[in-house]
Amino acid sequence: MSCLVGCSGGDDVIDEPDETPLPEVGAPVETLTANTTYSPAFEGQTRIGSVQTTTAIKVTIVSSALSAPWGITGLPDGRLLITQKGGQLRIATAAGAISNPITGLPSVNSSGQGGLLGLCIDPQFATNRMVYWVFSSQEAEGTLTAVAKGRLSESETSIENPTVIYRATPAANSNAHYGGRILFDSNGNLLVSTGERSNISTRPLAQSVTAALGKIVRITTAGLPAPGNPTFSGAGALPELFSIGHRNPQGLAIHPETGDLWQSEHGPRGGDEINRVVAGANYGWPVITYGIEYSGEPVGSGIQQQTGLEQPVYYWDPVISPSGMTFYKGNRVPEWENNLFIGALSGQHIVRLVIVENKVFGEERLLEDEGQRFRAITQGTDNALYAITDAGRLYKIDKE
Repeated sequence: MSCLVGCSGGDDVIDEPDETPLPEVGAPVETLTANTTYSPAFEGQTRIGSVQTTTAIKVTIVSSALSAPWGITGLPDGRLLITQKGGQLRIATAAGAISNPITGLPSVNSSGQGGLLGLCIDPQFATNRMVYWVFSSQEAEGTLTAVAKGRLSESETSIENPTVIYRATPAANSNAHYGGRILFDSNGNLLVSTGERSNISTRPLAQSVTAALGKIVRITTAGLPAPGNPTFSGAGALPELFSIGHRNPQGLAIHPETGDLWQSEHGPRGGDEINRVVAGANYGWPVITYGIEYSGEPVGSGIQQQTGLEQPVYYWDPVISPSGMTFYKGNRVPEWENNLFIGALSGQHIVRLVIVENKVFGEERLLEDEGQRFRAITQGTDNALYAITDAGRLYKIDKE
């Protein structure tokens, strides 16, 4: 059996009983009035009941010395590789020591929402030391989301042979909605999220198969369209497209058991989304949305459902601004197994979603008292969660 992102199930797979009982569910965590009176497409699509972690958890501010960190990923030795919006790459230890900026990266346009964005390391990093990252690139025609790769030097002071391998065209006169997350799939290809650049003029390109804006693209480590990509109908359809119809997707994560790709997406005023991404699917923006314009007017025709367009697994109204995310795996906190953790920017907390059979069963808000815009979260080799905030903090979240 072949699969694009990961394989789930099969006739020869016997389901084992889940050893972790489902948590008790209380009133929804969201108590604020929604921006709209739109009805969800199915029960549990929004304002699901609350759950609460029962394991004693210890939260530590590992460092406050970062400058607008944006992307974070673990290194094989337990340290963390972190991008900073202004264009710097740094290494952090679990004890909080922060390296000097690593040199050699291409320059970024860090105005607005731009900068040095998401990153990941090669599955064979221990031997090839390759790093891949997303950044906002200044081009003659405007700015765009770009992907680059390079080798971390043995001295860990520079990136060697940095190469831009992909540009999400067309460029736009905008400094917003770059998307910007990147990760490897199970076949060794790269999945990259791109935004539709926010402008009313570029927004419709999220639906265009000839533009790489508002998409998830799947490319090889050389930046070419990955083998086995879905084929979209329409003249000139780009072969790197994996899914279309996204607004500003700032989170990507692969489910540790099913291998499915999940994604978080910023809505307008209301309508933040969590999607389970299927190859070749259209996620609707800007044709359908559970949000409204910042002016209060409907987006387009003001519809939330249309045949052929995918529904989000979950949405928020009001927004929480979901950004980087990760699934938890490991036995340190058994009740968190396969739960999805998401950094919330305007929401100023970390979201925990309990997911059962691809639907959200319960929601928890963690670290609400910290007053931080959580930009991204990852799981370290020690099975602790590490989160970064716009204010420059690095948090460790682990069993007490």
